[in-house]
Amino acid sequence: MKHKLTSLLVAGCLLAACATTGGGISTTAAPATVAPTTAPAPTTAPTTAPPEVATTVAPPLTIADPYTVAIDPDNFVATIDNPWFPLITGSRWVYEGTDQGDVERIEVVVTGETRQVMGITATVVRDTVTINGELAEDTWDWYGQDIEGNVWYLGEETAEYENGEVVSTAGAWEAGVDGALPGIIMYASPRVGDAYRQEFYAGEAEDVAQIVQQGVDETVAFGSYTDLIVIREWTPLNTSVEEDKYYAHGIGTVLETVVKGGSGRIELIEFQAG
Repeated sequence: MKHKLTSLLVAGCLLAACATTGGGISTTAAPATVAPTTAPAPTTAPTTAPPEVATTVAPPLTIADPYTVAIDPDNFVATIDNPWFPLITGSRWVYEGTDQGDVERIEVVVTGETRQVMGITATVVRDTVTINGELAEDTWDWYGQDIEGNVWYLGEETAEYENGEVVSTAGAWEAGVDGALPGIIMYASPRVGDAYRQEFYAGEAEDVAQIVQQGVDETVAFGSYTDLIVIREWTPLNTSVEEDKYYAHGIGTVLETVVKGGSGRIELIEFQAG
């Protein structure tokens, strides 16, 4: 479910000076200078205990390389059941809203298909985007969950459309191919201040994320939710745009908003569990 408002030029990275180990997988990044927006960005590793109440932090705006990941396929499980990002076969989410004044509709389906990526049997998710009723993007995303419950993003095949024709496949990548590396899409126990790469394919796919709030309440077209977590996403390839995604326990994404570089709000309007 790596969909995004179309104004966000996607692509990924990991919090500077932090290291995470889980499920036999380790990620490291070199130290860097972090430029906060309004308050100092957290410099602690994701093992630091979070606040117990809703808190807002400023995301780091620069992320350092190099980024390395050691993957052991034996430490991955068949079912993605992380409650913040559940991908059970047959599950379907539909979102609608506006992006820069256009009407956008996103449909996400867990297909039941699998793909071998870096020795991992990845879950295949299809994500289609229409703008003003016309197909704008068709993407096949690949995810895997490790034994500790962290969900990893392993790559995507993506195509952008205009007038029914493919005009770009930029941003497509596969972990383990041409230097591309997987990233975290959702921690097993997400905490305010955690920041991480979601993907890495140099110059093409470098999305970065940071958990900026927890315990948030929101109402969308599909219903009202409490105790949401909010994850901010951006990319070093285009630092002028940032968006927030709101996640509900047991469902996943229920809301996306542009918070920098434009306007847009996409809400969950339908959900069917697999």
